[in-house]
Amino acid sequence: MHPALQGLLTIAFGVGGCVGYFYLSNIILDQVIFPARGTHIARNIRRANIIRPWLFLLPALLALGLYLAYPVFETLRLSLTERLPGGGSAFVGLDNYRQMLGEDKFWEALSNNFLWLLVVPAGSTAFGLLAAQLTDRIGWGNIAKSLIFMPMAISFVGAAVIWKLVYDARPPGTEQIGVLNAIYIYFGGAEAQQWLTIPFWNSFFLMAVLIWIQTGFAMVILSAALRGVPEDTIEAAIVDGANPFQVFFRIKLPQITGTIVVVWTTITIVVLKVFDIVFAMTNGQWQTQVLANYMFDKLFRANDWGVGSASAMVIMLLVSPILIWNVYNARREMR
Repeated sequence: MHPALQGLLTIAFGVGGCVGYFYLSNIILDQVIFPARGTHIARNIRRANIIRPWLFLLPALLALGLYLAYPVFETLRLSLTERLPGGGSAFVGLDNYRQMLGEDKFWEALSNNFLWLLVVPAGSTAFGLLAAQLTDRIGWGNIAKSLIFMPMAISFVGAAVIWKLVYDARPPGTEQIGVLNAIYIYFGGAEAQQWLTIPFWNSFFLMAVLIWIQTGFAMVILSAALRGVPEDTIEAAIVDGANPFQVFFRIKLPQITGTIVVVWTTITIVVLKVFDIVFAMTNGQWQTQVLANYMFDKLFRANDWGVGSASAMVIMLLVSPILIWNVYNARREMR
């Protein structure tokens, strides 16, 4: 069957199934379970109206349970079991977690994730705030915003390929194409450097890619927040003699603190899940391992599902509090 026809049939069956479900479920509810007739007509109508919203929500709740709740419990189960030779599994308790905590690569990944958390959210938010403030002041601000936001349209792997060319280093005597090495040699460097193989500093070169991507996101959100600052407070500060720096730091910044926190925590969640950039640029070599790449190594290279699932649970535990706090702050901002 042609893929286009297959897609159309899938849409038709999906939409038709939804319409049929809502139509038939209402008929069963109103005419079979709680019929609007007989001696208890008022009670039946009242109960049917109570159940009806949940009837509409039931497919969504089932889908959420299947795609969100089930993987969490299955991953937890796998993290407590061990695969047996020849098939099957056995319950091993916390042995997978003990093995994971005893590996140097896990601690390297955890410390690198902590370093990413310190640098990337701060860098992205700061550059986004700076870009939002400056682009609001110039005539071609919208063009500048479009250019800064453009990396958001590029996949993490695509961005990694672009930046790998920036850090590229070829053997001496061959033509160099890496921009960073061109700058390095122009300022007196002896020969091209393999930037991604330099421990500790190579993590910062990887972080630059994520900051480049996330700055556009931060800029858009913070630009909207800055435009929401009441003009009368700014005019009052200018009339009282405040200079541009005082207006920004003492008038605008305190009024958008909540938005800055939301942007910061959203990028923090992205950082905790970072995988593609490290996988495409260094694959965790030269001390650049991160938790998500460590999990991938265990699951699909070492075929150790127990330790891989244990590391997935660690990532989920690290992300969950920030996610809950972010949702709480977003709801408070909406109110």
